[in-house]
Amino acid sequence: MIRVLVVDDSAVARELISYILSADPEVTVIGTAANGVEAIDLVKKDRPDVVTMDILMPKMDGYVATRKIMEANPVPIVVVTSSLIREEVEKTWRAVEAGAVAVLQKPSFRDRGPHAEASKKLLQTVKAMAQVKVVRRWSHHVKAPTAPREISVVHARPASPPPRQKARIVAIGSSTGGPSVLQTILSGLGSNFAAPILVVQHIAPGFTVGFVDWLNRTSRLPVRLATHGETAHPGSVYVAPDGLQMKVSADFRLALKDDAQENGTRPSVSYLFRSVAQSFGDKALGVLLTGMGRDGADELKLMRDAGAVTIAQDKDTSVVYGMPGEAAKIGAAMYSIPPQKIVEMLQRLVR
Repeated sequence: MIRVLVVDDSAVARELISYILSADPEVTVIGTAANGVEAIDLVKKDRPDVVTMDILMPKMDGYVATRKIMEANPVPIVVVTSSLIREEVEKTWRAVEAGAVAVLQKPSFRDRGPHAEASKKLLQTVKAMAQVKVVRRWSHHVKAPTAPREISVVHARPASPPPRQKARIVAIGSSTGGPSVLQTILSGLGSNFAAPILVVQHIAPGFTVGFVDWLNRTSRLPVRLATHGETAHPGSVYVAPDGLQMKVSADFRLALKDDAQENGTRPSVSYLFRSVAQSFGDKALGVLLTGMGRDGADELKLMRDAGAVTIAQDKDTSVVYGMPGEAAKIGAAMYSIPPQKIVEMLQRLVR
């Protein structure tokens, strides 16, 4: 049984989330909390497998509670929130920075049926996060121990040598657990990075604008929501907006389309990667990060077959080794490496 603690200041929301989760025979709700203070006490006492965390609450909000839990008794935390006001969205991404592993839109009563999309997404995420190994986040007042320096690159399979010409465009696909990895990658790149970066991040509707704002806080490259018809310029990051597929032409022109979902998502990593393979061939670089499912795996193989350099995040650092694992399985990834090594490779191949 997966043991879940539900944290929300609304009694109605606690009841609804508990109802949805308890309908699955593999999940049991071991308790509920109305604020962050109660949540910290119950995590310490009951040791749940997963915590669903609201953000705006009295006494202690979800961001502070997440930070304190991850410092003392780390556990997978899924942020479940409904408000899209600026304060809550900002604290949602600060909670991710503090160690929360996923962000979901709070279900409403019309979603309480087992076949409702929000209910399925909540259950799917909670069950997947129960398998995640989280690590303690060190307090700002305590110096974290220094990790041994990693000196080797792990190959998914025998790798072809990188192309002699530089990559002219970078495409990144990411899902569950990906925002913090994207933050690591973008904050590690210099402001003189010589190619545009296109990003598809699976995310709950309404949170993309806040996600872009959050990335901009630490990135030396400007991060923006992509707009239809604009030209992607070197040294800028373009994030696909909610509900639209994003592709790019050989002249770096971005197109946003209301085309069908692929792999159950829109925007889809597969849609973006396929256009990059067709438009740039061996002058592209594709990166597939942590996430559930297999979105982008086949198209990363398409990019590799076209001569592009292809990278998948390694298993040890992936919150969910779904998308990158599928890519490694079919030989789509030339390299299977951790985020810091991804930064190094991007800097080396895009000069």
